[in-house]
Amino acid sequence: MQKIKIGILVSSDRAFSGEYEDISGKAIQEVLSEFILNTCEFVYKISSDDFIPLKEAMIQMSDDGCDLIVTTGGTGPTHRDIIPEVTQEVCEKILPGFGELMRQESLKYVPTAILSRQSAGIRGKSLIINLPGKPKSIRECLNAIFPAVPYCIDLIGGGYIEANPQYTSAFRPSQK
Repeated sequence: MQKIKIGILVSSDRAFSGEYEDISGKAIQEVLSEFILNTCEFVYKISSDDFIPLKEAMIQMSDDGCDLIVTTGGTGPTHRDIIPEVTQEVCEKILPGFGELMRQESLKYVPTAILSRQSAGIRGKSLIINLPGKPKSIRECLNAIFPAVPYCIDLIGGGYIEANPQYTSAFRPSQK
């Protein structure tokens, strides 16, 4: 089975400064480790909520061959929440369906999900997905969108992800 390279980018001034320990990035790694049967190499970075360092980190992860880059934090409406703008800047294509489905799923739990600006896009052979910052929301959103993730990565020439049927599924259309 092919090794999959996954970038985890945490956008948080407070975690970056050491004010508190990041738990969101760790939650992403935990969920994806359950969902993916392949051996995963995780590239983990915490950044301040500043455009240039976030952009540079995203580009570096993509250029270094990450099949999947998952961000956490920075999707809200505040002035410092800029992950969707960074994602738009670095991606060749935006995939609005990912954000739409994540918000729809989150609305089942909290009415403030309409304030979230999750998005996704493609840069080269990397799928970039912006997740919210709370571990519970991360799991809910990944549960909703993951079935489409492996096929999307197939389509852009990334690594072949084997989903763990104990936790999730991967939809790939039949080739008949």
